[in-house]
Amino acid sequence: MLNILAVLLVFIVSFGVTLIITPFIINRMHLRGITGKDMNKFDKPQIAEMGGIGVIFGFSIGIITSIFVSTYIGIIEINLTVFMAMFMTVILIGFIGLVDDLIGWRKGIRQWQHALFPVFAALPLMAISVGSSYMSIPFIAIVNLGIFYSLIMIPLGITGASNAFNMLAGMNGLEAGLGILIISTILYFNLMAGNVEVIFFLIAMLAAIIAFLKFNWFPAKIFPGDSLTLMLGATIATSVIVGNIEKIGVLLMALFFVELGFKAKHKFQSHCFGLPQKDGTLKARPEGGSLTQWIMKQGSFTEKQVTGIILGIQGIICVSTIILINAGLV
Repeated sequence: MLNILAVLLVFIVSFGVTLIITPFIINRMHLRGITGKDMNKFDKPQIAEMGGIGVIFGFSIGIITSIFVSTYIGIIEINLTVFMAMFMTVILIGFIGLVDDLIGWRKGIRQWQHALFPVFAALPLMAISVGSSYMSIPFIAIVNLGIFYSLIMIPLGITGASNAFNMLAGMNGLEAGLGILIISTILYFNLMAGNVEVIFFLIAMLAAIIAFLKFNWFPAKIFPGDSLTLMLGATIATSVIVGNIEKIGVLLMALFFVELGFKAKHKFQSHCFGLPQKDGTLKARPEGGSLTQWIMKQGSFTEKQVTGIILGIQGIICVSTIILINAGLV
């Protein structure tokens, strides 16, 4: 049974921890020289990296709070086996992202390695065989995948969603903003279905991302890094798998399929950031290769405006998904 006080407690704890710890991380990253150039700014300022650490802390304490409320206070009932499998998957993805942040972009992790590593993070979910083998494919049919759902679809979903979030990135507030919109929509569907484990899982992550966005919004004081982008994708995949709403997850990720098309056309060698101008606007790179580049070609936009346009499109996708699902049209 869902308890609104428990939900508020988990949200406040996760939000508060992230809000408090992120400024400390920003300071330490600058002291350690773990920074990166903001490529969308004309003067290329050095910005703190690895912002996912703050979200990991806030999310983790939020999960611990949920377990405490369930086990020791007893005002909610959580299946700890499922809950911990979800948590382990996302934390493992976060760890992989931290390793990538530290050595990947400097030393060079091959593309196939970047895609393969998140598969191992799916093992906790595979081990407990969560989800339903009956998978609804939008506009096509319901397919029974049997054992192949756990062995193939779960790891494929985790690695696919994780790497997808890593593709459409590189602008202040973009990754966190997309994460907030998509996770909020998935939370809505799970609230309607009463999936307690998924609800508290998403509440903890949502609160942490909202707090992080305060420091990542334009002009950003810290970048999310792969630790957060991979973790956001894993959170979405994990929640739709456990909540048995894969169809909704596919619909919500429409923008990332578009980005995949752009990136594939350029053999995954293109970038999302543009060429900053003195007046604060961005020009598209001649080679293109991203949804962000396509938007830049449509007019004279600042970084904040490009981010706003993408978030606006994602917002329309989220609302449309809710309408289509509630109307039974897909």
